[in-house]
Amino acid sequence: MNNKKHILCVEDDAAIVMPLRYALEREDWQVTWANTGTQAIDYVQEQSFDFIILDVGLPDINGFDVCKKIRHFNHTPLLFLTARDDEIDRIIGLEIGADDYCAKPFSSREIVSRIKAIWRRMEIQNQLKNAQSNEIKDNPQQTSQVWQCHDECLQIYYLGTLLQLTRYEYRLLKLLIDHPEQVFSRQQLMDHIWEHPEHSLERTVDTHIKSLRQKLKHISTEHDPIQTHRGFGYSLKRMS
Repeated sequence: MNNKKHILCVEDDAAIVMPLRYALEREDWQVTWANTGTQAIDYVQEQSFDFIILDVGLPDINGFDVCKKIRHFNHTPLLFLTARDDEIDRIIGLEIGADDYCAKPFSSREIVSRIKAIWRRMEIQNQLKNAQSNEIKDNPQQTSQVWQCHDECLQIYYLGTLLQLTRYEYRLLKLLIDHPEQVFSRQQLMDHIWEHPEHSLERTVDTHIKSLRQKLKHISTEHDPIQTHRGFGYSLKRMS
């Protein structure tokens, strides 16, 4: 039985992939290589991976768009590779669901080290979630017929179904749940939720609201609990 962890490396430059693949295989990872964004999306839909390395500058689809498509149905840990080191790129990459971001040029040792660090954090988080799971189910911090919030493991249930949320989606929805019917401007939401709001863009809030609505609609199409206040911001409808 193959117990190796499986990593997808999405990069169109073989000169980058080959040494990276060698370094990962030395650490006992099984590596699958995709050289286009389309191929990467197909692979993720067809099989399970434990980690994804994703280049931003792909020949067919921008890596940020590939990440957005993948995050609609998959939450595998993901690290971006890019030839640019602009801060705004790093922020956008993290906000759309990446776990880390590495600018070229880099060493294979650095990438392996970053992957190990992310993997360790995930294992610790999973251990904590498993340990708290039964207690949390019996003792949620905030409960209604619509929402159940579990702060210890950063989980929110909507109509009894666990939502698969990114960290910023969780923070955004939790703030709205904690203050039903209170209208927040986009700037207020950025100030409350993002670590570096001065570097974020107001459209980032709209992107996260759109993603939240899609996830809520997937559970129930009867109501949209998030209310848009045009030209200002958002609030959460009070629901019993």
